[in-house]
Amino acid sequence: MFFKKLYVRIWLAVVLAVALSTFLVGWISRMTAEPPLREVVVRNATGEIIGQGRVRSRRAQGDEAASRPPAEMENAPPGFGPRGQFGTGPEFFVRLNDGQTLHMHLPRPPQSPWSRFFWMVALVGVAVALVTYPMVRKLTRRLELLQDGVEKWGEGDLSIRVPEGGQDEVAFLATRFNHAAQRIETLVKAQEGLLASQKSLLANASHELRSPLTRIRMGLELMDASSSVAARNEISRNITELDELIGEILLASRLDAREADLGTVESVDLIGLAAEECARVDAELEVKGSGNAHAPGVTGDLSSLPVQGVTKLLRRVVRNLLENARRHAAGTITVTLNKTDGWAELRVCDRGPGVPVELRERIFEPFYRLPGATERDGGVGLGLALVKSIAVRHGGSVSCENRDGGGACFVLTLPLA
Repeated sequence: MFFKKLYVRIWLAVVLAVALSTFLVGWISRMTAEPPLREVVVRNATGEIIGQGRVRSRRAQGDEAASRPPAEMENAPPGFGPRGQFGTGPEFFVRLNDGQTLHMHLPRPPQSPWSRFFWMVALVGVAVALVTYPMVRKLTRRLELLQDGVEKWGEGDLSIRVPEGGQDEVAFLATRFNHAAQRIETLVKAQEGLLASQKSLLANASHELRSPLTRIRMGLELMDASSSVAARNEISRNITELDELIGEILLASRLDAREADLGTVESVDLIGLAAEECARVDAELEVKGSGNAHAPGVTGDLSSLPVQGVTKLLRRVVRNLLENARRHAAGTITVTLNKTDGWAELRVCDRGPGVPVELRERIFEPFYRLPGATERDGGVGLGLALVKSIAVRHGGSVSCENRDGGGACFVLTLPLA
């Protein structure tokens, strides 16, 4: 874990580069430098050695580490000044075979003592820059990509994501940024969808509310003491319709809110709930499966069909499906319950005109009515939309199918508890 830290990797890269560069510079200097001159030999024209000597001692200047000449050459002969009086460069005392002593000086050209140091520093700096740039650039490139992504995301592009390669702090930060960006994008889209749904709901509701209100207003204006029972019943029907519409609009609005408190989630026996609702509209209930007991008036042998959900919402689903079937049915309504692969299936079938294939999805839209349907047929166009919303809330689904022999079947599937 320690070597995965970004600062450790950058530090190690710089240290390695400096160490490698220093080693290379030292090695090159050592290989190219000439060894110091320490001995001189004098020969005559025939090649015979007529004298020899060693480099002049530096003891006169206090340098004990210098090469020591022979004992007889350790002190300068009389008449010779201190070492360096003729300039820089090695000096030699050469004693010839005839006893004479010569002074030899190899002068060096004048040179600043700092020039070599500056050249060394410059060479090391260039080497460090060339070696560390690719490594540091590779490490910091991802920081720039992360910065660009954050800037674009801050400008409003919520779909932007940054690369997540690596296992250091930058990779962790990129992963967390992408996770947060995904959540925020999902929430924003959900909020936009919710606002669009509420706008559509309010726009349609305003239209639907005008119709019963207009009829009530006209009925009240025409009503007098001699008004017929039919007129009074019509006004009562419109008031009931208006009350149902307001109730369904409120429920639809609450279902659109993801965190709305709609009731306690508990285990609900779908067989008992369906039996109660079927008794209200005199519908037949058939249960398929295996068991020992069942609700009164139910044909079949499945004992129970528990699902997790809010009782009042599941009751509203079954009731809306039955009311929809009763409104369009031309015969007996049949409700069938079945248990298949961890799912509870409820089918509400009628003998009505059926639903065209191209409209089987649209009938679940708020305030949608089939072509030819009128307000006097009953319903406000929210019943099936509520069924779908509640089913999705409970992790299920609802669909429409044709029934053999004519009519329609609405199929509700919910996960078993």
